[in-house]
Amino acid sequence: MNSAFSHIVGNDALKKRLAADIRHASLAHAYIIEGKKGCGKHTVARTIAAATNCLSAEHDPSHIPCGTCESCRKIFSSISQDVTVIGREDGKATLGVDAVRAIRADVSTVPGELDRKVYIIEDADTMTVQAQNALLLTLEEPPPFVLFLLLCENARTLLETIRSRAPSLRVEPLTQTEVDRYLCENDPRAKLVRNTAPEEYAAILTAADGSIGEAMRLLDSKERKAFLQERALAESILRACMEHSGGTLLSQLSAFPQKRPEAIAAFSVLMTAVRDLLALSKADAPHLCFYTDADNAAEIAARFSLPTLARIYSAADDAIDALLRNASVPLTLINFSVAAVG
Repeated sequence: MNSAFSHIVGNDALKKRLAADIRHASLAHAYIIEGKKGCGKHTVARTIAAATNCLSAEHDPSHIPCGTCESCRKIFSSISQDVTVIGREDGKATLGVDAVRAIRADVSTVPGELDRKVYIIEDADTMTVQAQNALLLTLEEPPPFVLFLLLCENARTLLETIRSRAPSLRVEPLTQTEVDRYLCENDPRAKLVRNTAPEEYAAILTAADGSIGEAMRLLDSKERKAFLQERALAESILRACMEHSGGTLLSQLSAFPQKRPEAIAAFSVLMTAVRDLLALSKADAPHLCFYTDADNAAEIAARFSLPTLARIYSAADDAIDALLRNASVPLTLINFSVAAVG
């Protein structure tokens, strides 16, 4: 490795801060790691866990974690008994107090193989108030050999008492260039798609919006097929909306998924496309998450009025709300077509 925390892609400010905390022996006993889904929070957490336990740290603290010592290998392979990941049970919307009580029962036990025990709490922003208050009791006076890493999308959803005891580390989205470089260096599928289907690859990079995890998901052949179908469907719906014809739109909607989860995903992709067009109508060089060619997208945006785009966006949003309330897909599609064409 050629620098500290080199396992983390981009995020130079975050890496410098962590390196300084370790170098000055000022590492906090807990950190909140925040960022959008797929931005690399788990990678950051594992890297911090490895860095604090790296056997090479004493000899070369500027190149931690080394990634090759026994501690690093176990942590990055998720087989260390001293690194515990806590998350919601399947089907549960929140992380309850029982999970935190299990941590409190275990926290005083000294590490079995590492210098420091690490607890990685996934979706920490879904902890109930009761669970957060239970965790607070441990955060106030933790054993010296314990490190807590709380992963969430937005730290502000956590109690102020939690935030006051755990500095926040924000994982920033990567540039397309950084995502592209990582994929081509680490995932053979990326080079294959990039060489054989460059337009599809460009769409994947755009949709990933700085997330390596999301880009890797879309490289899967099954996921990529569904993704491309959703994009094609969104484009066909927008073309139908240009004609202001409910009949044409209904015809295009015949290809719409009939299962609620897939229908919700398709409407979400449509909303992303419309969001791009709205942004292009209001700014010269906005950040795009659907269209890969800004000039082409600007030409499409020019064919819509702002009220029309806003109406389509609102109709898609209402359709998702209806589907989440278990409305029938066919009826939702009819209602969408009526609302979208005005």
